Amino acid sequence: MNIRTATKNDVPQLARLMGQLGYPTTIESMEHRFNNIDLDLSYHTLIAEINGEIVGMVGLSKGFFYEYDGSYVRIVAFVVDSNYRRRGVGENLIIETERWAKEQGAIAIGLNSGNRPERGAAHRFYSKMGYEAKSTGFSKSLI
Repeated sequence: MNIRTATKNDVPQLARLMGQLGYPTTIESMEHRFNNIDLDLSYHTLIAEINGEIVGMVGLSKGFFYEYDGSYVRIVAFVVDSNYRRRGVGENLIIETERWAKEQGAIAIGLNSGNRPERGAAHRFYSKMGYEAKSTGFSKSLI
């Protein structure tokens, strides 16, 4: 397995993975999103490959605390291809995420995961990886 930084050539596979995450998108839309993300130095996208096939991704964003000294990294997207789950792909992506976050000087990592029943396995995975459920998230659409 190889974990590497995503490039624009990975966009079609990122679009496919977004669909598996529950956010179907076109390659054109994903290309537009990735171009914006890739230009922003506070974002970083990692992908997992097995035999040249992209089987997982994690999208990261670095930010600064208001309430503490230091910075944090937020996992804003995380998905492993359904055909490759329970094979260590997610664990390797999390390990590399934590390594990158430390390299950036971050003192914490946060993420949100929906409260839908289909996210139960993801919640157990995050707990197994040492993440704690600490808050309730709220969201409001502005469009």
